[in-house]
Formats: sequence, structure tokens, C-alpha cells
Amino acid sequence: MQHEADKNPGEGPQTPPPKVGWSVIPERKSQDASPKAPMTTPMTTEPKDGPHARPTEPERVGPPPPAPRNTQPTTLPSSSEPSHGGMGVEAPYSIHDDYPGKENLQYLALPDGLPDHSDHRSPPVTAFKDPLPLLPVAEPEREPLVPAPDGRRHQLFDQFKPEKYYIQREEEFQTQLHSDYGKVTWTWGIEGSRPGPTIHARYGEPILMRRFNNLPMLGTGKVEFAMPSTTRHTHNGHNESASDGNPDDWADTGDFWDHHFANFPATVLDPRSGKRVPDEREKMTTLWYHDHRRDFTGPNVYAGLVGTYLYFDDQDSGDENDPNPYAWRLPSGEFDQPLVLQDLMITEDYQLMWEPRDTMGLLGDRFSVNGVIQPHHRVKRRKYRFRLVNASVSRFYNLNLNFARNDTGRPEDDRFVRMIAITGDGNLQPEPLETEQIMLGPAQRVDIIVDFSKFDDGDILYLENRLDQDEGHGPSGRQITDPQAIREKRLMRFDVRGGKVNDPSRIPDFFRPFPEIDSCEIVRKRRWLFDYTAGLFVINGKAMDSNRIDAGIEINTAEEWTFYSIGNIWSHPVHSHLSEWLVQEVNGVPVEPDMVQIAMFVNSVDDFQRVFKKKQSEGKDYKLGTNVLRGPFCGGYRRDIALLAPATSITMYSRWPDFLGRYVLHCHNLVHEDAAMMIRWDVLPPGKGFDGSKTVQQVYGAASLPVHNEAVPAHVKHVAATATIRDNGEGVDDAQSIPPEPVDKYPKAGASDDDGGGHH
Repeated sequence: MQHEADKNPGEGPQTPPPKVGWSVIPERKSQDASPKAPMTTPMTTEPKDGPHARPTEPERVGPPPPAPRNTQPTTLPSSSEPSHGGMGVEAPYSIHDDYPGKENLQYLALPDGLPDHSDHRSPPVTAFKDPLPLLPVAEPEREPLVPAPDGRRHQLFDQFKPEKYYIQREEEFQTQLHSDYGKVTWTWGIEGSRPGPTIHARYGEPILMRRFNNLPMLGTGKVEFAMPSTTRHTHNGHNESASDGNPDDWADTGDFWDHHFANFPATVLDPRSGKRVPDEREKMTTLWYHDHRRDFTGPNVYAGLVGTYLYFDDQDSGDENDPNPYAWRLPSGEFDQPLVLQDLMITEDYQLMWEPRDTMGLLGDRFSVNGVIQPHHRVKRRKYRFRLVNASVSRFYNLNLNFARNDTGRPEDDRFVRMIAITGDGNLQPEPLETEQIMLGPAQRVDIIVDFSKFDDGDILYLENRLDQDEGHGPSGRQITDPQAIREKRLMRFDVRGGKVNDPSRIPDFFRPFPEIDSCEIVRKRRWLFDYTAGLFVINGKAMDSNRIDAGIEINTAEEWTFYSIGNIWSHPVHSHLSEWLVQEVNGVPVEPDMVQIAMFVNSVDDFQRVFKKKQSEGKDYKLGTNVLRGPFCGGYRRDIALLAPATSITMYSRWPDFLGRYVLHCHNLVHEDAAMMIRWDVLPPGKGFDGSKTVQQVYGAASLPVHNEAVPAHVKHVAATATIRDNGEGVDDAQSIPPEPVDKYPKAGASDDDGGGHH
């Protein structure tokens, strides 16, 4: 489908797009300015010659980009002007603070002539006609990778040498979103799958992921709204900077990028030995991976570049028949299933539709699970573990499981089924929680266990979303009550079939305690104001600038961060890379580890519920009725997404061990993120931390640009993770070039004390 603004290739060269939202960076000549882009954006580039020069690239195919609507610098309001209300907090930073590129900051203006899809309705489908696809599991390579990975590009590579190697190819292909549409929808995916294959990772088993960009070159593909230069972020992963999927670390068509995942938990200082050792409390469970290309994360995720990354260990072993007495024996194998949720808009010819006009967010009117619209899933009469992943661009969900004895059951005859939540984001809760509602903001995950043994053969249950959200900026807070609207927003159907079956799985009464951060560990306090002003989504009054560092964090230290949502309509699911948060306050209400937030809009201590007993595991099964929530589960005390409701503040503690380098903080409403609601922060050596913002040159002493890739002479362009900062091609001057303090190598499950290895 072609935008109107793209239909005049014969008009000759047009005015190049202005520098919008970031510092002045030299123009890139081939693939970086997209005529299908939702906004005009400058890209980082490399010197044209010298030791790091890229090979000559082919001439771009397709029409030139349209002239931007706004090419003049915009006068932004001063900090003395009134904000949007809400918290009434005086901003500690101004849009006029000095930083490079301030004079080039402009509206993120859309080009003229884009079609208006605001009233579009997707073609209808027959609900629950198609079966739920189970996501494939990635298989490791059997032969060594050629060329071999360069360990010098990754922190702790020699200490955590890969034991498994994976290849994943990002591709464009046709898929079937629903059998009523047919296999005609052009999409992006990984290894022919949308979502991509699930990666099964084990703590103590480092892996190397080689990611090939096999997407069509810009202007030649069928998916026109996305950008075929990509990154890969493993969301919630404790990974070194060069493998984290920084928005500037993209690989173009024909390139590949190596990601090294050491797969050890974040470390803590052992006071007995004086060494940093892996903290068992830091182990993760359900992660997901997704594209993180700067300015195009939303379109690329929407196009299909997503998948799940699941962690296992000796307790959460992935084996419900595990003879290890310490294993939890949770439902496993075919009874452990990711459910990836995405809402979509579909054109009349059954293609994905991206609406670039709505800068509030993107909402679809068709609901897919694992890439299929409103599927059904046949289940046996036993326990299942479902890993719920919200991979939507902007939609929030409040999920319930509604029981109907047959498919004529009406939603107004509510009989909600209690789900047992065992995780919040990627974190195990100390104990299981029973709830009838699961709140999922964008990028959040919750693992639930559902026991179908109490239902009869032929019974039907619906996974429903009853949260009212008509605008991309966030939910209204109301619940949908209209029966027809409830039916339309059902996500999937579970069909119970057969007699009772043998079920060796169990639900333990205790998992792990949360990590702890004492207030005496806090070395700095920072405030982050999320606002929409003068046509920009900003944090502390500033749009994203990769050459500006907005927080200098000392490695292995803890800080207190407070997030504020300025305004009465904006919801911001806030995410920071590398580390987890421990919630301390919501709107000034203190939060303790044994409390669970049961409402997104928290105004008093009554909006929390004490549930956890802080007990140690006795190897017993969970007793139903022990921890029953009276409202929706929103993620718990430890999380990587802060659901920042309108006019709300949330205070967190966090610690940054093990890795140096650059990372980002951003809103995970991907439309907001792509419209510059993101900042860069760096983990620095001891004694190098700082308050406020500094330029890259001030921190590293080199006049340089962020480098997103590097080519080497080869039959295939090899783009491995590179150093963050290059000082004019003469060498590397970066935090990543300073090795962090070594950690004890994490032993494999079942290994003896001598098998874990030591320092290399």
C-alpha cells in the first residue's frame, strides 16, 4: 500500500529532511531516510573514509522522501510556562538547558499527504475459528559460526565463553493472520515465524546469538511502514551494553550482529570473600525480545520482530518430572506455553496498517495471540503454565478468564476463574498469588497457572480484556460492561476436552525472596519527568540525544529514581534497560516487599494488600485460598516496567552491577518512544558518576559520534557489536574498554563447587 506522498517519483530531487530532535549528524547516503517513515529523522553515520569505512552501498531504490511540512526551528515554551497540570511538580530541568543540538530541536512533524485512518475498521473475521499456534523453540547450531565471533567486542566474553550458538534470520514473508483472510498478509518475522522462535536459556550456560538482517532493502519490500535496519533488545536481560540492543546499534540489510548472553544473575558483594557473586534472588523467568531501532521501534515491532526468551535453572527446570527434590516441577513441555498478545489494524486487502498520524499511540481493533486473530486452544484437564506477554505498541490489558459451559454462554453471566500468578514482568513472586484480573501494560509479562482439571469435557473459557481504552495515550480506567463490546474484545477461547489425565506438575508454596536494597546504599537520587510539550514527548524537558548522557551511574552502586507523569491523560509504561526496580512509593504511599499493588491508580494505602508471609520454602504445595488478591495484579514489588498513570509518581530503588557502557530509559508506549521519549544513561567506573547531563565529549574526552555498526572485508558484511564511542577512528575511548570487576563464573545446574570455574 502506497502513501499519497510517495507517488510522485518524477518530480526530481526534493529538499532533504531537516535535523529533527537530535544533534546535527552527517547525512547517511543510502538506506537511512525512509519515504515510509512516520517522522523525518537524522541517522548516525560513520566517516566516509579511513580504517572503518563501509563498502560502497547500492543506490537506494524507490522515490525520494517527501518534503517535510515543518523545516524551521520551533520556539519552545520556557520552563516558567504552566505545564499540563497533574502532580503540580516544578520541573527540575528545562527544554532550554544547554546541550549540543538544542538549536536544531523541532517538532517531529509528519509529511503532508498521509492518509487518515482514524475511522478505519478492519475486515471482520469468524472468532475462534483457527487454532492457537504454539511458538517454535529455537535450536542451537551444530557447526561453528563462520566467521567466528570476536570476543574482544563483548564484556566478560572470555569468562563466560558461549556454550551454544544460535542463528536467527529476520525476513519478510506472507502469513495467515486468520483463515478468513488467507495467507496473504505481508509481515516481518524471524526464521519464518511471527512471533519468532522461543529461546530456551539456562543459567550457567552462556550463548552467542548471531542475528542476520535478511529483510528487503529500503523501498523494495512489501511492508512499507517499517524500517529494514534493525536492532534486537532482550527485554529484562542482564546483558552487556554491546549485546543489549541499543537503539543506535542497528544492522542494515545484508549485515549481521552478534549478541553475547552470559546468562548469569546480577551479582552482589559477598562480605566474606570480598568478591562479587551471582545473587540467586536475581534470577529471571519470562523475557521477550524485540526490535529497538531508534525512531522505528513501534513499526518494526508491529511488523513482527518479536519473540520470547525463557530462563530455566535447577529449580525452575522446565521438567515437571524432575527428580531433583529442590525442583519446583511447574507445568512443562507442551503445558508451558507463551501467549504473545498484539492488537492490529488490517486493511481491506488484509495487510497490516500503521497509523502515523496519531502520536498518542496505536490501537488496533483485531486481537491476535501468537500471530493469529482470536484463536481457540484445545486443552487437557490438567494444569498449564501460560506466559502472558504484552507485545502491543500502545494497548493496556486487564485480563480475566471467563467460564461458559458452552459457546452460547453470555459474557454478562460472569463466572471469573481464579488464575494463579507466579511472576510479575520477568520476576518470580515470593509466593503464588490468586487473582481474577491481570493488568498488563505494554511490554509487561505475567506467568499464570490455570488448572483445567476442575472443568468438564466440553467446557469453554474465554480470555477477555475488559479495560476501556479508546485512545493511544492510555486506558480510561473504566471497565467495559457492554456485552457486545466484551465479545468483540475477547482474545482467545480455551476448549476443555477429554477425561482427567495424569498431572505430575505442582505449584510450590514458595519460590524465592526478592533482592534487597537498603536505603543506606543509595548514592544518588534522580527525578525523571515524563511530559508532552511543544509537540514533543520529553523526559526532563529534553528529547532523545545519543550524544548526551543524562545520568552517569557508578558501577555496583544503588540509586533512587522517581518518575512523574506530568499531565492528566498520559499513561507511560516506563522501562529502563539492564536493571530491575524495587518499588518504594507510589504517589507518596510507602510500599513494602510483602505488599502487592492491586490498582494502577494508587491514592492511599488501601490500594495495597499485604499477602506474602516472608516464609522459607518447606517443599509443600501451595494451598488454594492462601494469597487471594481483591483486585487486579499489576506486577508486584519488583519489576522492569513502571506503570506510570496520569498525574502519578513512582519511586524506585535499583542497583547497576557487572557491566559498563551505555543503556537507555524510555516510555514503552512505542509511539511515545519513537517520538523521542527516551534518554541515554551510562554505567561508569567507580568515582566517575555524575548528576545532571553531560555530553559524550565531556564524559569520555573525545569528540565523537555514537557508532551503530562497523564493516569488515568479507563475503558477507559482518556487523558485530562495537565499541560505543570512537574518537575519530584513531581508537576506542569508552566505558566499555574498561573491564568491570570480575565475578565468579556461574556454575551450571547440578555442577559441583569445582565445576563452576573461576576468574579467567
